[in-house]
Amino acid sequence: MTELVELHSHPQLSNPTLIVALEGWIDAGNAAAAAMTSILDNTDTELVATFDSDELLDQRARRPIMSIVDGHMNELTWPATELRAGIDESGNHVLLLIGAEPDHRWGAFCQEVVSLALDLEVQQIIGLDAYPAPVPHTRTTMLSLTSPSSSIVEAHHGFVSGTVEVPAGVQAAIEMHAHDAGISALALWAQVPHYISAMTYSAGSLALIEGLARVGGLTFPTAELAIEAVSTRERLDELVAGNPQHEAMLRQLEEAADSMPLTNQLGPLPSGDEIADEFERFLREQG
Repeated sequence: MTELVELHSHPQLSNPTLIVALEGWIDAGNAAAAAMTSILDNTDTELVATFDSDELLDQRARRPIMSIVDGHMNELTWPATELRAGIDESGNHVLLLIGAEPDHRWGAFCQEVVSLALDLEVQQIIGLDAYPAPVPHTRTTMLSLTSPSSSIVEAHHGFVSGTVEVPAGVQAAIEMHAHDAGISALALWAQVPHYISAMTYSAGSLALIEGLARVGGLTFPTAELAIEAVSTRERLDELVAGNPQHEAMLRQLEEAADSMPLTNQLGPLPSGDEIADEFERFLREQG
């Protein structure tokens, strides 16, 4: 392969779907990362390719993890970006692009990913994402869908739509490169309540995996995520109960969610500072 990619295997795949969830960009509630972790935990995979971390990553921003036992430094675990192959519960072949989002050479990285996708005859690329939104935790997690192809957006119904300009992650760049190369590409976005976006939100992860079934016909186990989602819901209900201010905020969000058609825009999302301030205040008031 090229200087950026080391190929470890070339599995015989049948019309695989490439699922992308890279660490380093916006991922409210850790929803996308936890969804990918759940897929990996429940799927036997083999390593297909690794990308050159020295070329792509800023090691000072993504330092290796040093393991020290009784003063003996016995291991360094370096950040990595990998492509793995597996099969879902229904027998569909999948490829998983996981690990660290590159800090450098995005254009070259996207070209390599798309080249691998073409070589492995990928039929569709699906990105997993999550963003903070003014939605309540007491309602079903909604998904947004984005794609460089207007026909893909129009073909899928039941997803929240909106108009916004935001900084992009490398997954968006991969989707654009794939679209230009003739590969269908889209992204699923879980809406995570903005007031808890810094917490792990299993309901968002569950919604993303269910979304893979809706748009790609892919099936992965979800029992553990469903149990975690119920537990998180109960804990949040307890935190909100008895606080008039929080209860009032929750009622407003519920009323807005219940009255808003899927095709409506969400309006302006809270800024990162507003989200952080709200979350810190929320925890501070809980003692």
